[in-house]
Amino acid sequence: MPKGSPELTEKRKNEILDACEKIYRTQGFYGVTIKEISTEISFTRPAIYNYFETKEEILLGLLTREYEEWCGELEKLIISAKALDRKELSAQMAHTLEDKETLLRILNMNLFEIEQNSRVERLAEFKKLFQRSVKAMSGILKAYKPDAGDLDCEEFYETFSAFLFGVFPFTKHTEKQMEAMELAGVKLNEPSIYDMVDRCLLKLIPKKE
Repeated sequence: MPKGSPELTEKRKNEILDACEKIYRTQGFYGVTIKEISTEISFTRPAIYNYFETKEEILLGLLTREYEEWCGELEKLIISAKALDRKELSAQMAHTLEDKETLLRILNMNLFEIEQNSRVERLAEFKKLFQRSVKAMSGILKAYKPDAGDLDCEEFYETFSAFLFGVFPFTKHTEKQMEAMELAGVKLNEPSIYDMVDRCLLKLIPKKE
């Protein structure tokens, strides 16, 4: 890690992550390279290697940052969940993900490659945040329905987490995919992230007694 204040180090890391996200959104996983990132922010490649060893570690850092933001939003919901009915809770949880396209895209399409090519200590940072999200989801369910047991919470967050690992491809299609579906006679349906998440949660969140 380069010398400098923690604030400067964090600023530089976020500049790298911002450049990575910009490239990832327009060019996808294979468009992200250390060279492209260095060109985007005028960092030398050796300077980037001071912070991340591989492009996969940069993408993992981006996912970790996205997860940290999402966890914060989920934790705020714990406070208000008790006063919400099922539809209100579903809507508010869905809103926490409607702008998390990058998070969902990485989870759905590139997590395996990223984990394979990142140092285990960097991967552990993400796993801690994943566990934090699990704890927050359990907290939301227990606040909403105080008689929910540990098994209820476990089934809730496991099913919802599995759903999150597959939602992105239903909400975004490339021009090539749309052309192929038209040739195959497949009806195109492209719901929003919010609509997909809300529908899932309405099936998972139990009704209050």
